[in-house]
Amino acid sequence: MNKQTVVLGSGSKYRQMVLEKLGISFLTHSPDIDETPYEQEDPSDLVKRLSENKAKACSIDHPNALIIGSDQVCVIDGKILGKPHTEERAFDQLSAASGKHVTFYTGLSLYNSATGKAQTDVEPFHVHFRSLSEVEIRNYVKRELPLDCAGSFKCEGLGIALFEKLDGRDPNTLIGLPLIRLREMLEQEGINVLG
Repeated sequence: MNKQTVVLGSGSKYRQMVLEKLGISFLTHSPDIDETPYEQEDPSDLVKRLSENKAKACSIDHPNALIIGSDQVCVIDGKILGKPHTEERAFDQLSAASGKHVTFYTGLSLYNSATGKAQTDVEPFHVHFRSLSEVEIRNYVKRELPLDCAGSFKCEGLGIALFEKLDGRDPNTLIGLPLIRLREMLEQEGINVLG
């Protein structure tokens, strides 16, 4: 069994709650990196780069650790949407998503700061929004205030009422941390969460 400390390179309370499902002890460290997309950068490449950069940025303070980095973007009609930060932008994002198929790309990186080895991958997740009225969208935004969530919803809460269908390998991906893929990566580093 690997004795390295596991570090979640994120200040996200949502990712922390998801990681707790694996029953492993971990520390958190919120990395400070520039998340600006490169010009013409593909969404998948963006989250892959940022998740690995976040993990590596934590290695200065955690030189003998397995560091988890993750990043997520929401793509509607080929356009990347970030966190709305305001109710009006959340309303605009959900209005744009109404009746559409939306793809979330979640980058995941497990960086071994002792060896310098990184395992990095991207997990897509597809959300089919039902057609929503203006009243439904405004009521949802007021009730749940999803201002710190890419795409302006919390699928672990009332956001589930916005969808017709969800398609993906792991529902945790939608919350920002693909646990099935992370478990596979941890096993490559000698950590069996059931062992």
